[in-house]
Amino acid sequence: MLDRIKANMVGLRMPRALEIVDSIIHQLERGEVSALEAIDTILAEELTLRETRRIKTSLAMARLSTIKTLAGFDFAFQPSLDRNRILALAELTFIEHSEVVHFIGPPGTGKSHLSIALGVEAVRRGRSVHFITLADLVGALAKAEREGTLREKIRFYCRFALLIIDEIGYLPVVPGGGNLIFQLINARYEKGAMILTSNRGFAEWGEVFGEPRVS
Repeated sequence: MLDRIKANMVGLRMPRALEIVDSIIHQLERGEVSALEAIDTILAEELTLRETRRIKTSLAMARLSTIKTLAGFDFAFQPSLDRNRILALAELTFIEHSEVVHFIGPPGTGKSHLSIALGVEAVRRGRSVHFITLADLVGALAKAEREGTLREKIRFYCRFALLIIDEIGYLPVVPGGGNLIFQLINARYEKGAMILTSNRGFAEWGEVFGEPRVS
């Protein structure tokens, strides 16, 4: 029977369950756990492994180059930052409402850290996330436009529940880049949430995008 159970675990692709089943059975035989506890442990261990793998794969697909968390953010370093407001954002209702969150401030103030941390939290809760710098995003859209696949590329970026655009204002946007970004933002409007980080105030965004009308 044990061989059949193990064969079924292989067929069901339950590697963690297969790894611990002998140990759990020995505990069961010694009376250390009940049958229900044994089943619960096996299933819980397998589920934990699968969830860990899901998160790891989703983080890689989100292109989060480094993993940051809110627990690792030093709020004491930024006393002007409203901690409660950030923790409220971590509830992710802004994703449910397809809202846009802006982190604006000088370099070194933790904007990217916070945006990534919220992205990580979204991934853990099963939300699709994509992280990209503005320069890389403009480059990708411009390439798609040259190749005649701009519509498909915009649809790709609209697939994600949360799109994080980092480093707005750090590098100049190439001519025409502002229009490409506006097409994407218009396509995502009220359909998907975004986080935008920038070292430039809103009044300067017209200069950043080469579109005076933005300001």
